[in-house]
Amino acid sequence: MLNSKEISSILAITIILGFTISLLTSTTKFLYAAGSILIIILLTTFAKKATSSYFDSGIDIKIWEIKKYGFKPHKNFKKNFPAGAFFPIIITALSAGFVNWLACLTFDVKAKVHRAAKRHGFYSFSEMTEYHIGLIAASGIFLNIILAILGYLFNFPTFAELNIYYAFFNMLPISELDGNKIFFGSLVLWCFLATLVLIGVCCALFII
Repeated sequence: MLNSKEISSILAITIILGFTISLLTSTTKFLYAAGSILIIILLTTFAKKATSSYFDSGIDIKIWEIKKYGFKPHKNFKKNFPAGAFFPIIITALSAGFVNWLACLTFDVKAKVHRAAKRHGFYSFSEMTEYHIGLIAASGIFLNIILAILGYLFNFPTFAELNIYYAFFNMLPISELDGNKIFFGSLVLWCFLATLVLIGVCCALFII
């Protein structure tokens, strides 16, 4: 279900986030943080792939990259900047470890050949709509919220917090993050999920 490039991206981000979350204060904390992040990434990835398959399409998970650094057409990096790999380190350093950036992975979606005939009629197009792409991205956020609730109920507070913060950063409507896909796919859905995530963040800060 995962190709070699996806596995490499997931493992790289797992190590980076495990480092930034634990700050290598102890091997146990690093392993717990990295293990939790790996579970979160794998489960949300499978949720997105399952949703994508339902819409007769496929997705490829990749490290979040930024292509532009300005609004003008010529403001492009010569090579895509791997923001997903560097932002966690930069934000952790600037905040002295108080903020952990967790939005590191994005996905590309491609419709399967038979999508047009199956869903839209023989003489229609097979491109994915922004709404369907938004639903694929939203499936991961929904799962994060569910995992956060389960983590709280079964007394795994750190796992619950990581899920809700993972959802929070990925809900930001910027660049190619899930939040941007959901925002342009369905503003109502984005507002609904953003409200749930913000409630979760408040619970994480004052209850968990």
